Amino acid sequence: MMASMKAYPVLVANLALFVAAAGGPTVFAQAAPAAKPASSAIVTVPFVGCASDGQAGQQAAPTGQSLVVAIPVEMAQRLAYYKAEYSSGVLAPRGWHCFSTYGSDGSNLFVSPSPVDAKTLLSLDWKGFTGSVVQISVSSGGTSGRFEVAKVVARVFPEYKAFAQRVIAEGIEPASDFPSGPYPSDKLTYRGKNIVEFETPANAQGLGTGSRLEANASPIDGVAIISGADSDLVQMSARVPANDADLIPAMVGQTEKEYADVSGPYPVEASDHTSQ
Repeated sequence: MMASMKAYPVLVANLALFVAAAGGPTVFAQAAPAAKPASSAIVTVPFVGCASDGQAGQQAAPTGQSLVVAIPVEMAQRLAYYKAEYSSGVLAPRGWHCFSTYGSDGSNLFVSPSPVDAKTLLSLDWKGFTGSVVQISVSSGGTSGRFEVAKVVARVFPEYKAFAQRVIAEGIEPASDFPSGPYPSDKLTYRGKNIVEFETPANAQGLGTGSRLEANASPIDGVAIISGADSDLVQMSARVPANDADLIPAMVGQTEKEYADVSGPYPVEASDHTSQ
C-alpha cells in the first residue's frame, strides 16, 4: 500500500511530462485570462483650427486649446478636434484637412482626408463629397436656416411637428419639400425627443445624404439634434474608412455632449426607441 502511494506522485509527474512533450496543456495549466476591452480615461485631443469663408468674408483658422474627452486612450490618439471661427466643433480622424462655410442661415464644417478646395466647395455646380468626410452643420431655426430644420423635423422629430407646420404655412417653399416620416432605409436610434442617431446604408438616400455627402458604397453615420430656444438643428454626418469606423461612437458622443447636454459616461446608453 505504501509502495503504491509513493509511486503515485511519480506517475503523475511522468504523465505531465508526457503531455507537455506531446504539445498539449498539462492538467495543472490555467487558461489565459480574456483580454479586457479598452476602458475610457480622461485624456486630451489636439485642437485644429479651420479656415472659413462666408457672409463676412474669409476667416483665418483660429487657435484653441486641446479638448478634454472621456474616451479610450488609443482612440484619443487617432482623433483631433476641428473648429472654424464661426462653426461648431467636431471630433474627426487626426491628420485630416478642414474648411468651413457660414452665413445667416448657419454654418458647415467639413473635415476630409484630402485638402478641401474652397472654390469647389462654394461652387453652385458642386454636388457634394463622394469619399470619406465628416460634416457638422448648424441650421438656425430663427433665420432662413429654418427651412432645413423643418425638413429634418418632418422626417424624424415628431415632438417638434408644430415647428415644421409653421414653416410650411409660410408658403415660401411647397409642402412637398417637407415629406413626413423617416427615410425607408435609415436606422434610427433615439436618445430623447430632440436627439436621434442615424445610419444611412450604402447607396441609399437618408439623413446622411441630406448633408453634402453623396451616396456611395459605404454607410453614413451621425446624429441630429434640435437645440436651443430657436430650435436650431445640429447635424453631424460621418463617412470614414473602415479602419476608422470604431471612432464614430466617440465622434457622435462628443457632439451629443456639446449640443444636447447628454450626461453619463462614454458611450451614451441606448434607449429602447429604435426603428429601422
